[in-house]
Amino acid sequence: MLNFVQSELEFFILCLTTLFTLINPLGISPILFVMTERFTKEEKADIALKGTLTATGALLVFVFMGSLIFNVFGITVEAFQIMGGILFFRSGLSMLEAKIGRTRTTPTEQEESQSHDDIAISPIGIPLIAGPGAITAAMLLSSQTPGIYSYGSLVMAVLIVLSVVYLILRNGDKIIKAIGFSGMRIIQRIMGLLLLVIAVQFVINGAEVVLKRIFH
Repeated sequence: MLNFVQSELEFFILCLTTLFTLINPLGISPILFVMTERFTKEEKADIALKGTLTATGALLVFVFMGSLIFNVFGITVEAFQIMGGILFFRSGLSMLEAKIGRTRTTPTEQEESQSHDDIAISPIGIPLIAGPGAITAAMLLSSQTPGIYSYGSLVMAVLIVLSVVYLILRNGDKIIKAIGFSGMRIIQRIMGLLLLVIAVQFVINGAEVVLKRIFH
């Protein structure tokens, strides 16, 4: 029983830290602030809620469809671990250098944010909140669940992270004023460093299994 609780707790913490650092709500707050500056306070709150719900739905789909996608396309977990680790490493490096990923702020998305009122679903929900990294993480973590009960831990982690994301995005302007852009950059770099460590560990885990299969 103790081993079960410890295993679930470790997996839950892994899910929580991975998703939070990849979504990086503090890092995307300035983007959301700029994209919604022409809306009223109530409209900003609605956009934050709708965008968060959209991202939650998308991530939960990939949580439960992850194993099916692996089976359909014949993808091994180890291959996805290595690929995911490389993707996470790239995202973490950008965060460490305080850069904003191009996948989240393309010219098309910027133009869309200026010409459409309903921007909550896209680009805010997808891919601003639920970007390629977060979706990949949801699939990868889904494939690594120690047991059937671990899906509950993963779903709980998704809900907790997205709830925090909603609170941060809804109060993004207040947070920016309170800690300033310099403070947000410092936090972003710390999260980037954490994500780099997670990325390296994912690559090590995947490569270790592959090497064992080759040499045994």
